[in-house]
Amino acid sequence: MSDSSRKKPSDLRSHTWYGRGPFSFLERSRTLQNGYLLEEFNGKPVIGVINTWSDMSTCHRHLRDRAQEVKRGVVQAGGFPVELPAMGVGEVMMQPTSMLYRNFLAMEVEELLRCHPIDAVVLLGGCDKTTPALLMGAFSMDLPLIYVPAGFMLAGYFRGKPVGTSDLWRFGQDLRAGKVPISDVLELEQVQARSVGTCNSMGTASTMTAAAEALGLSLPGASSLPAVDARAGRLAVDAGRRIVELAWNDIRPSTLLTRESFLNAVAVCLALGGSTNAVIHLLAMAGRAGVELTLGDFDQLAREVPILVDVQPAGSLLMESYDHAGGSRALMCRLGNKLHGDAATVTGASLSANVSGAEVWDDKAVRPFEDPVAKEALAVLRGNLCPEGAIIKPSAATEALMVHRGRAVVFDGYEDLVANIESPDRGITPQSVLILRNCGPRGGPGMPECGMIPIPGRLIREGVRDMVRISDARMSGTSFGTCVLHVAPEAYVGGPLALVQGGDWIELDVTKRTLTLDVDDAELGRRRAAWSPPAPRYARGYGSLFAKHVGQASEGCDFDFLASSEVSEPLPFFGH
Repeated sequence: MSDSSRKKPSDLRSHTWYGRGPFSFLERSRTLQNGYLLEEFNGKPVIGVINTWSDMSTCHRHLRDRAQEVKRGVVQAGGFPVELPAMGVGEVMMQPTSMLYRNFLAMEVEELLRCHPIDAVVLLGGCDKTTPALLMGAFSMDLPLIYVPAGFMLAGYFRGKPVGTSDLWRFGQDLRAGKVPISDVLELEQVQARSVGTCNSMGTASTMTAAAEALGLSLPGASSLPAVDARAGRLAVDAGRRIVELAWNDIRPSTLLTRESFLNAVAVCLALGGSTNAVIHLLAMAGRAGVELTLGDFDQLAREVPILVDVQPAGSLLMESYDHAGGSRALMCRLGNKLHGDAATVTGASLSANVSGAEVWDDKAVRPFEDPVAKEALAVLRGNLCPEGAIIKPSAATEALMVHRGRAVVFDGYEDLVANIESPDRGITPQSVLILRNCGPRGGPGMPECGMIPIPGRLIREGVRDMVRISDARMSGTSFGTCVLHVAPEAYVGGPLALVQGGDWIELDVTKRTLTLDVDDAELGRRRAAWSPPAPRYARGYGSLFAKHVGQASEGCDFDFLASSEVSEPLPFFGH
């Protein structure tokens, strides 16, 4: 950008607060009250550092230190950093599901930026819903941004062997079936999570931080570093330096993000064998950015981009192996013409330039195209049971179940599932199709990660390790199994899933991309006439607001009143 187009101090958004006239002494006085010198902030870009640190967010426990590293870089580049705390949306600790709070955090980020004198922002996060939430909120304000990922935890070791988050699901199955003693699980929990950081498998966290980098919103290589790695700290300092330049040159998301940017993010998520949750999040993010992205784009690219990264749950290794093999830059370099290399990024260079010269150091961890981990990362299903779409992850499923016909066993909500999954009265056999409904965006509400419906313990003891399972819920990015997820429309709003009865025949054909309820239209009409929606779970507060305004999974589950890409600024108020 030429010097003539570079902003002057009076052009900065923060000047509306600090330099707009006689009343600005109030804002300047309050900043001086915090112990700053006038020359530290006057006439400089104010850089917000939005930090999702929390003692209850295990993935983000180190972000207070990372924020200081970002602020060092901002000061070095001549900016004025201000740290703003935001809700830490962390998995595991949040009930009923962290997805309930993704839109909450997105609103918080948007309003933090709107109401304060912020010229640009560095976003700190990493755990599953945090990445899309931070970016969605920042897109809606359209201020210059850089995203700094938290990084993943170090690999755990159990009795000499590496163990990841996905291994915990397998241990859980074996524990329910009585195949391992509780003492083994108690020993495993002591060693599995060795450090702060996100899951050490290719769960939703690492999938979404990789998507942010592929969108061009992180510095090169940022999404494939461990949380405790010194390289991550140095990148945070560099991000602080770079954001000051973005502020002066007014490089906003709207000037960077295109349909090609989002197709790059989709392709990278597929090559990673990443979480199915990325589908929902990228749809919502694209909506906030005013970019067209559909389920059809995911399905089309899934036929073209195989899984190249051999990391759990689709593969066998852990995130450290991916890093050692060259990480995100090596993967994107290997993807080559599968990406739109001329897409712009926060570095000022194209995506291709950012990854140029990167090499793959281990062809087992990052596979060549002729030897992929699997041919397809996901498939979008259609049919009378999911007219607006459903998702399955073939790479984490059982090949023999990709074409299956079985009778439905229906659970009306998570409570029914917990109470009756082991009941012999349900008549569950290995050929059954387990249905869990009323756990979607509105029915949950929040679409909890219960789509990996547990297999009855008696069947596990008989050697059954997988079954066809269908739900309007999600599953963890670290989960696995032949699980059809995100059925839309969901049962709670009267989608066809609400009309399934025990004993109905269900047909799944992943090769044809179909999911069919074998019941004629006349019978479905009679069932619909007799159907009524379940009572809402929340009578007040945020849960009630969520259930009333959240969209369907096929649309990204954003709120109807936030899904616009329009940006509005606050009016200056002189009265105080």
